[in-house]
Parts: sequence; structure tokens; C-alpha cells
Amino acid sequence: MTRKRLIIEMGMGVDQHGQDPTVAAARAVRNAIAHNALPGIWEVAGLENPNDMVVDVQVAVPFPEQVRTSEVLAVLPFGQKTLALTAGGMVVEGRAIAQLNDKNDDMYVAIAAVTVSIDTAEDTADS
Repeated sequence: MTRKRLIIEMGMGVDQHGQDPTVAAARAVRNAIAHNALPGIWEVAGLENPNDMVVDVQVAVPFPEQVRTSEVLAVLPFGQKTLALTAGGMVVEGRAIAQLNDKNDDMYVAIAAVTVSIDTAEDTADS
């Protein structure tokens, strides 16, 4: 089997209040996939089931050890999903609002790359 990438989408997400890196990461993934359609999965690649596509997600976010993986991956409607988290993104000074249960003035910014691939039979013509 050979894995072939079809698309890579990038996104950004922010948690302005609440200081939750999971919220920022999930918003980044949602932003990455918000404006795409993948008809090539069926029309070109010939996949019958959308859960057969491979969806690899990379997110750079402050405090990646605090991210709840299942909540971030739940943003993706289909596919065999993986999530790789790295320290990154940004912490930006905002304004704490007591009514929003802010712990401090921090806003968390995350960036994401979502790669959609398919597994295909190896091309033996080039062997």
C-alpha cells in the first residue's frame, strides 16, 4: 500500500476567554476544514466510504499536554484520525472578564494543519 496525500488545509483558532488550549486547538481544526469539499475522494480516488480516508492533524498550541485529544478529533466528521500536538501557537494578553470565568488575561492561539490522504495499491508499473 502507498499513502497519497490529497489535500492539506491550515487553520487558526483562539480561546479568548477560559484559557483552555483544547478550545483553541479544536477551533483551529474546525477553521482548517470549514471551507472545503472533497469530491475527489469519491470521483478521483474512488473511495466508497469516507471513513477510509486518513486524516492526520498537527496542532501547535500553548500547553499541548493539557489538550483533550478526543475533543479535538471530534471536530472531524470522518476518517481514520490522528492528532500530533506540539508546543507552539501564542499566548496573547487580552482582558480577563470575571463573568466569563477567566483565570487571567491570557488568550491562547493555536495553528493546525489537516492532511487528508488515501491508501492505494502500489503501482507495479514503475517497479
